[in-house]
Amino acid sequence: MITRTQTSTNKYWKYALWLALFTIFYNFAEGLISIYFGAQDETLTLFGFGIDSFIEVMSGSGILAMVLRIRIMADAPRSQFEQTALRITGTSFYLLATGLGATAIYSLFTTHKPITTLPGLIISLISLAVMWLLVMGKRRVGNALGSSPILADANCTMVCIYMSVVLLVSSLIYQFTGFGFVDSLGALGLIYFSINEGREAFEKATDIDSATVKLIKVDNKKST
Repeated sequence: MITRTQTSTNKYWKYALWLALFTIFYNFAEGLISIYFGAQDETLTLFGFGIDSFIEVMSGSGILAMVLRIRIMADAPRSQFEQTALRITGTSFYLLATGLGATAIYSLFTTHKPITTLPGLIISLISLAVMWLLVMGKRRVGNALGSSPILADANCTMVCIYMSVVLLVSSLIYQFTGFGFVDSLGALGLIYFSINEGREAFEKATDIDSATVKLIKVDNKKST
């Protein structure tokens, strides 16, 4: 039974490894393409979406580092690695919110309008399909391993789905109406999701720290 359980656990850690690698490479490519077209077409929401893809790369890198360290140092406490991964994810979200806020305010005051939002339509549709599959995979693995960082990373990917919807809607509205402010409003919508998920990631990291401190106190009492 122990061997079977250990084998199953190792299998899920392997899945977590491949999910993290796919997250990194896919979002790196998506980020480059989105930023390129966002800058070329002066589309703020698409540009911000591209930045978010690199934030997802940072989050995926934190998960990848955690998985590798847990697999290499199997006897070490998971909590220290998980805290680091959660804080990387939380910091990534706050960086995104800050960058989007500055560019959205600037765009609103300068009454900026994008040249076209057609690339945003295409990229958002592709992202919706890929991100949904990633969310399902990460939640399955995170629940099986009881890993808060992997589940937080799944939430990070879920925010990418929300952002894809925001990008899709704002791109459609502008494409058919020419209403320029919708691009900046779309970017502001991304900020809301980013701040919420960033705060949640740091709260989970704090919870892990509190649980670890309590466990140490209990062990100290037992030893005395």
